[in-house]
Amino acid sequence: MSRILLLGGIGEALNLARRLGSQHIYSLAGLGKVPEDLACQVRVGGFGGAEGLADFIHRERIELLVDATHPYAAQISHNAARAAEQAGVPCWALRRPGWTASPGDDWREVFDWPSLITALGDFQRPLFTLGREPLEHLHEIPAHQHWTVRCLQSQPASERAEVIGARGPFSLEGERALFERLNCDVLVSKNSGSAATEHKLQVAHERGVPVLVLQRPVLPVVDREFAEPEALWQALWQALHESGVTNP
Repeated sequence: MSRILLLGGIGEALNLARRLGSQHIYSLAGLGKVPEDLACQVRVGGFGGAEGLADFIHRERIELLVDATHPYAAQISHNAARAAEQAGVPCWALRRPGWTASPGDDWREVFDWPSLITALGDFQRPLFTLGREPLEHLHEIPAHQHWTVRCLQSQPASERAEVIGARGPFSLEGERALFERLNCDVLVSKNSGSAATEHKLQVAHERGVPVLVLQRPVLPVVDREFAEPEALWQALWQALHESGVTNP
């Protein structure tokens, strides 16, 4: 397999892309900063669903599709698996393990936005770290609550909400200062498993703040699945060399 299409979306994917040669393609949805220092080709934007992705694979003569998107990007992962099947190429996936609660943690799993809002009923100052989804509901904030939403892009604050534009990694001291300033009484988080955003959970533990954890979506079955990026890279390196590629 001499040409790889790497679907990115997490820091581990960018680290993999930095090791790929010019014949390969690194694809991003378009959110956040686009890297400019890669040897591989960079593509930004969607494909038009599974069919559009399958057409791209055919057109660009891709021989391996690697899904290294965010654990909650379920639609993209399902499209990738279907596209690979339609195009007749293998699909590998990097599936980062989730966080696990420690003794003394107060984690409460929620399944969707309605169950999350119900679980928030008794709190007053939630800190959302779910990405942009809460921004669509700022007009629904209950009278007794003030929301803080941390996502990639900021926007003007309103009377009952603050939107913080920030990108990880976040330091432990920085998270402690944020919790102190906000005096938040509940943390709302995806279970992304990322070391870059893990310190918020430690601070919640230190302060006795409950954590509402959005359940991970079910992802499709793929040809090979990897929990660690280095294991994925070693498998890629081996596959490329077996195909006669001396410079990955």
